[in-house]
Amino acid sequence: MAARNAGTELETELGWISKVYVNPPAVVRHAEQIQKWRTVKGNWQAAWLLKAVTCIDLTTLSGDDTPSNVHRLCFKAKHPIREDLLKAMDMHDKGITVAAVCVYPARVTDAVNALKAAGCDIPVASVAAGFPSGQTPLETKLAEIKLAVQYGAREIDIVISRSLVLSGQWEGLYEEIRQCREACGEAHMKTILATGELGSLANVYKASMIAMMAGSDFIKTSTGKEVENATLPVGVVMMRAIKEFYWQTGFKVGFKPAGGIRTAKEAITWLMLVKEELGVEWLKPELFRLGASSLLEDIEKQIFHHVTGSYALPHDLAMA
Repeated sequence: MAARNAGTELETELGWISKVYVNPPAVVRHAEQIQKWRTVKGNWQAAWLLKAVTCIDLTTLSGDDTPSNVHRLCFKAKHPIREDLLKAMDMHDKGITVAAVCVYPARVTDAVNALKAAGCDIPVASVAAGFPSGQTPLETKLAEIKLAVQYGAREIDIVISRSLVLSGQWEGLYEEIRQCREACGEAHMKTILATGELGSLANVYKASMIAMMAGSDFIKTSTGKEVENATLPVGVVMMRAIKEFYWQTGFKVGFKPAGGIRTAKEAITWLMLVKEELGVEWLKPELFRLGASSLLEDIEKQIFHHVTGSYALPHDLAMA
């Protein structure tokens, strides 16, 4: 991970936060232009896809998760692309794995043990703080975070109380996130804004800034459970906030789009957007993650086609 974000005091920033204005039509137009960018092909496409793999938080967040499917997920995290395909691209010795495995707190121990048995140091991330709704008391959220860290999670994906944003309670939002950051201890904290439920792009920008001021190491678009998850306009707004925070403080905060990112083409679009808005230095797992459960499958299919010239059959690739 990158150096921790120490955050800033809120008192001197509230007046500025209240005056934030976002031009939605301009943001949407910019996002539409991004979608028209020419897609990379051939070896360049394969390289971008392998970069995407290294930035994936490979995720399972289902009510029927069991130790066995978590173990399978962890094996796939260590071996995201078939070995013979990597050898064909001379990438078999580059240590390509996903960035993290993300599970519910109750499954953290399973993931930690599976990754340890596999002999790899991929971190376990855990959603906490009343995921996905955020509708639990703060004391419960903090206890859940502490338990996940105690179980071995090295990254915590918290979720904010959307009502604090919708009612303009910026001091309350700052304090909630600050206490969550404290509860994380040495674990890095990603703050999920649930942007599809914040009402406006201006609120997305304000919530992004408050989250970073409170010490978030990453800001994340969505839980993946909302009706609207990661969208390019939201990504533009959040990245502009990250850039502004960096200019003001010198702290680099990471960005994580999550929810609804299922295809290799979509992954490349997000990588291109990060490069355009934040620069190449953000294109690494320390500062960029893709939250996904099914994305890896499509990426591996595209790499299979790149190497063999044919499309993979269902039995050709291992499930995550």
